[in-house]
Amino acid sequence: MGKFFDMDSPVMRVLNRVGDLMIMNFLMILCCIPVITAGAAFTAMHYVLLKIVRGEEGYLIKGFFKSFKENFKQATILWLLMLLVVVVYVGDSLIFNYSGLTFPKAVVIAVVAVGILLMMAAVYVFPLQARFENSVKNTLKNAMILAFANLPKTLLMVGCYILPLVIAYFSNYALLFVFLFGISAPAYGAAWLYSGIFKKLEPETEKVADDMDFSLRIDEENQEIDG
Repeated sequence: MGKFFDMDSPVMRVLNRVGDLMIMNFLMILCCIPVITAGAAFTAMHYVLLKIVRGEEGYLIKGFFKSFKENFKQATILWLLMLLVVVVYVGDSLIFNYSGLTFPKAVVIAVVAVGILLMMAAVYVFPLQARFENSVKNTLKNAMILAFANLPKTLLMVGCYILPLVIAYFSNYALLFVFLFGISAPAYGAAWLYSGIFKKLEPETEKVADDMDFSLRIDEENQEIDG
């Protein structure tokens, strides 16, 4: 029994990770309530989760709010741009369904296809913002490039984020699970997928701070992903 409750035992490691994800989910819900702060919150979450995946975690809450503060301005710009796209697509959907007009099937297919492509790129935006120092334009461009360059992993990442919505739709009993892990668990799964992708883009060595928070700055020549 002593080994069962040892902090290094597999069971305790799993329980610790479950606790970390619950805390992260609570922080996300709290920080997303004002809506405008959601971009910084998503960035901070990915900053912490990538460290956890790589075994570099330090203080979870401290790391979260450190990244939240440092990335707030640019992450908010990215978030507002993404919200604008969502509003446009919601508007398009309402027009297609309730305007009474008949649109060519090719137009509808094109709009849906573009929406899917944007969704694929969106799963990289905040992880890139959390890990690399870059301009808004280059972050969005690099997200699009990575989405297509790593298509199988991209589809799995999209699936990770959609899964909680599917579970909540088909089962009311799963709402508690979604409330506790619906944001952090999919992002944790995604972090396992994009961690290896990011490794190829990072400098071989970089300075790590005393509190185990890795640097967000990369060399100038590695800032853009040109394929």
